[in-house]
Amino acid sequence: MPDLLSVKNLKIEATSYPPGEPPKTVTLVEGVSFDVEKGKVLGLIGESGAGKSTIGLTALAYGRGGVRITGGEVKLNGEDLLKLSPAGIRKVRGCKVCYVAQSAAAAFNPAHRLGEQVIEASLKHGIMSRAEAEKRALYLFRVLGLPNPETFGQRYPHQVSGGQLQRAMTAMALCPNPELIVFDEPTTALDVTTQIDVLAAIKHAIEETHTAALYITHDLAVVAQITDDILVLRHGKMVEYGTVREIIEEPKQDYTRALVNVRGTRRDEAPDQSDTLLKVENITAGYSNGFKVLQDVSLHLPKGQTLAVVGESGSGKSTLARVITGLLPPQDGTISFDGKPLPKALKGRSNDELRRIQMIYQMADTAMNPRQTVRDIIGRPLTFYYGMRGARKTERVKELLDQIEMGGRFADRYPAELSGGQKQRIAIARALAAQPELILCDEPTSALDPLVAEGILKLLLKLQEETQVSYMFITHDIAIVRAIADSVAVMHRGKLVRFGPKSKVLSPPFDDYTDLLLKSVPEMEIGWLERVLATRRMESAGN
Repeated sequence: MPDLLSVKNLKIEATSYPPGEPPKTVTLVEGVSFDVEKGKVLGLIGESGAGKSTIGLTALAYGRGGVRITGGEVKLNGEDLLKLSPAGIRKVRGCKVCYVAQSAAAAFNPAHRLGEQVIEASLKHGIMSRAEAEKRALYLFRVLGLPNPETFGQRYPHQVSGGQLQRAMTAMALCPNPELIVFDEPTTALDVTTQIDVLAAIKHAIEETHTAALYITHDLAVVAQITDDILVLRHGKMVEYGTVREIIEEPKQDYTRALVNVRGTRRDEAPDQSDTLLKVENITAGYSNGFKVLQDVSLHLPKGQTLAVVGESGSGKSTLARVITGLLPPQDGTISFDGKPLPKALKGRSNDELRRIQMIYQMADTAMNPRQTVRDIIGRPLTFYYGMRGARKTERVKELLDQIEMGGRFADRYPAELSGGQKQRIAIARALAAQPELILCDEPTSALDPLVAEGILKLLLKLQEETQVSYMFITHDIAIVRAIADSVAVMHRGKLVRFGPKSKVLSPPFDDYTDLLLKSVPEMEIGWLERVLATRRMESAGN
């Protein structure tokens, strides 16, 4: 079968503007070639900065943020997209080639109904009449397993869940009957129970419509379920290219083997979990609309240990962290720290109480001031809590940078000059600057590729051994729970459904929700998705 998409010797460049230096050209992608047949899916995989999204967007002849496609060819059905006029490119985008972004929430207009947005490109390009487009959208809503497909399109984006919105975006991409879809990390922001439904829907839709696809991700377990071939990238160059089976079961390159075997970190739970640092008792909390996000939650965290709080989006994990920090005073219940009750509201806590509990956020980008240097970011808590200034402050910043394995040479850099993993290390150093006894880690590795995330986990465990700091680690990644936790709390719809030492929580017999959660964790095994879905169907039939 002739190739639908053929990319040869691709070269992509951008201009860098180093402070105090003349602009210089930087090569982002060089010498990358691959082919995609009609009805087939190619996975682009690699760490952050490998060039996955940059390469994927060339299928739309697009270079974002000043990026330039300076060499090679990108042929769609034999036509080189890079030689098209602007008008010719506009005819391709949203018609022959469509794009599914990582954040569906950012891709939809909140002021318009979903149905209108799903059919918009089909009408704009004159591909079909309104009646035909609406019929096509209804068909796709059914194929993608969306609830009440006849009326789903009448909803606004804020009226559906994250997983439903991601499937609606897939429907929007499929509606014009494109020849190729570029999926850019479409399930990264989703919890595992939602992710499995979206993956199944995407795979079914591709099979039903015979559309070809590029699937961009940093998760090999995910890509193993949905693609036919895999292209492994690093630093803008091809590392390895082959079938799913070849890459997963017989990787030839060291880097590919490292990706396949990434989760090497594993720590046994502490045998004694009685020395409590944090105690949460009968906490009920919600927001101004009266809806209770947390209902009667009780748990504890021992000194120097790690409690993993797991559950799907909306289960109350991050709200629990906000209650503990005092950002959201609870409606009922108490929080004790080192045997003493904590004031419920942040404003009622002393500087020392604030210092002892710190937080590391999921998105280091949004948690840092882009106009401040690393020295300023790490130095602020040193001044606030300890009054440090001058040479002593400079020396302590260097000590913290050494502690997170980066070194003093990074002190004068800005966040934009750091990689994702480096930014998260700076966020850790900022938390450590206060010398806390408890750090709340809110999904700190979910936005990172596996190898970088592994490095962050190893760093956190090393720091815990050195300082005896306690962690409450909020995550939806069960592999992380198995790797670093001493105890585990499973939350579902604002309630605590399971809590105790890791060995007990992750061992049967399970409650229904924990059983579903554990069975939804993707495994790097060909055919895993089909087996899980078949088991679900059998269980549903049995009920």
